[in-house]
Amino acid sequence: MKVGSELVYGGPRATALPSVLLRHSRAGPRCSYSSATPDHVSFIKEVAATQPPQHLSQLLTMLKTKGESIISPGAKEGLIPLAIPLAKNSSGAVTALLRWPTAPSGMDMPVVEVRKHGVWLLAKNVDQLIHRILVEEDAKNSGESNDELFRASADVGEKLYKKGDFAKSQISKLDIYLLRKVGLFPDVLERKVKWHFEEGDHVSALVTGEFYTKKEHFPGFARPYVFNAEVLLKFVGNFSRLGVLLKQKMLLGELLNHHGGLWVAATRKLLI
Repeated sequence: MKVGSELVYGGPRATALPSVLLRHSRAGPRCSYSSATPDHVSFIKEVAATQPPQHLSQLLTMLKTKGESIISPGAKEGLIPLAIPLAKNSSGAVTALLRWPTAPSGMDMPVVEVRKHGVWLLAKNVDQLIHRILVEEDAKNSGESNDELFRASADVGEKLYKKGDFAKSQISKLDIYLLRKVGLFPDVLERKVKWHFEEGDHVSALVTGEFYTKKEHFPGFARPYVFNAEVLLKFVGNFSRLGVLLKQKMLLGELLNHHGGLWVAATRKLLI
């Protein structure tokens, strides 16, 4: 099954999900809740038949502090069946958890943004998104709103990130800090590819694009492959040249398989 151009499913359904989660529900209540955590926790346990993220409460509070409206987990009209709604922003996009039908063992529920034309990965798990929000807010140095978000993150925020850490790191670019200290994010990697091209470093751009498509980074999401294909077509310029480049990349892949150190050296370009 393919949702928009961002999400794919494959393989046998080892774990059957409750029919309530899989069907499109009728219009449900979309009102905000002063404290929606118990509602979401019980929905995840009883309907999605899985354990809720440990710090879901803090994330919901942070989303509300950012101006999003907390919505009922049952307000699934217009959403893909596997999305568990959390909040809705001013543009109409919904922040949600994604309940995989056959999630790999130990894999957390990713946090996604459901837009009109697709599902976009925000973070691999709740903690990673909390961490990123705090870093970005600290980097903006936005005064009072900064303090509000840090207070909303409570104890988990203090464990993940301390105010001032970005400045102390002396890392000039926020995206580089996120890649080094927080984790991999699709939008950050895509900006990295574009930045390399703008700087004229085509090799680093192609290496980063290929790194983006490694299946262990964003399992189940098609976006990395779509983006990398668009990059190749746009910057290579024509199909004949693309074929030559792909052959070269295949040979390079064989070489890297035998000399893993080269791959390590190449991927360090991501962090420079």
